Formats: sequence, C-alpha cells, structure tokens
Amino acid sequence: MNIIRDVLKPISKGMKITMRHFMEPKDTVSYPEAHKEQFPRTRWRHVLLRYENGLERCIGCSLCAGACPVRCILVVAADNTDEVRYSPGERYAERYEINLLRCIYCGYCQDACPTGAIVLREDYELADYTRDSFIATKEMLLEPLPVRDEVAQTAK
Repeated sequence: MNIIRDVLKPISKGMKITMRHFMEPKDTVSYPEAHKEQFPRTRWRHVLLRYENGLERCIGCSLCAGACPVRCILVVAADNTDEVRYSPGERYAERYEINLLRCIYCGYCQDACPTGAIVLREDYELADYTRDSFIATKEMLLEPLPVRDEVAQTAK
C-alpha cells in the first residue's frame, strides 16, 4: 500500500497535469516565417528620421546623449553652410553613433529629442556575429531618402 501512496499517486497526479496542458492550444509561432505581434510600447531598433524634403531632423544638440543613462550615444555636431545643408537648423550631427551592446533600449533618447529625430521602432532582429557591427553609425541609422514624385512616376 505504501508504494501506491508514495510512488504511483504522485506520478498519476503529474501525468494528469501534463495531459491537461498537452491538450490546450499552442502559442508557438513558426519563426522566422511568422512573427509574434509586439506590444504597443515595444522599443528596439533606433532610426534617425528625415523631413519630407530629405533634410535630416537631427540638429546635433546632443540632448539624446545627455538623457542616455548608460552613455552609449555619441554626437559630434558641425555647422551647416549655405552651400552644404544637412538639416534645417544651424547645426547638424556630423557623427552620430550608438553602441547597441551597451544600450538598454529605454527610449529616453527618443523622449529627449526636441525635433523627433531619433525613434525606436519595433524591429527586434538585432543579432550579428561581430562586436564591431553593434556600433550603429549615422549612415546605418538614417532612414533612406524619400522618393520624389517625378522620379517615381518616370520609373513606372
């Protein structure tokens, strides 16, 4: 009688719990073919935005770097000239880098930016093979130039 109480009863209880969970519908997603829907406040990949005319929104104020709690953002500002203009203001970010290995994806840089230049998007596939590839430069972060209507119509 002790063997039934000490061994078989706990095993049958565990099998009952296992079978109950085995019959429930699964939440498994066939990644990478399908992606799970992200939460509304998900923050992952950094993107530097542009205006509709193609100018960069970043004015090189370094407020994002100042707001970063882990100090992973480097901004080196330079002055715009009349001949070469990168942003609508007096200055632009000549060099903009984010160390993604140190970043905690808190979104403080996005909150601190007065022009809305830096945003964190829902793209969470950030894996890579070398440490150097996790230093996101300005060229990597800038969104592509907008396609002009005339160019888009002639391409069709």
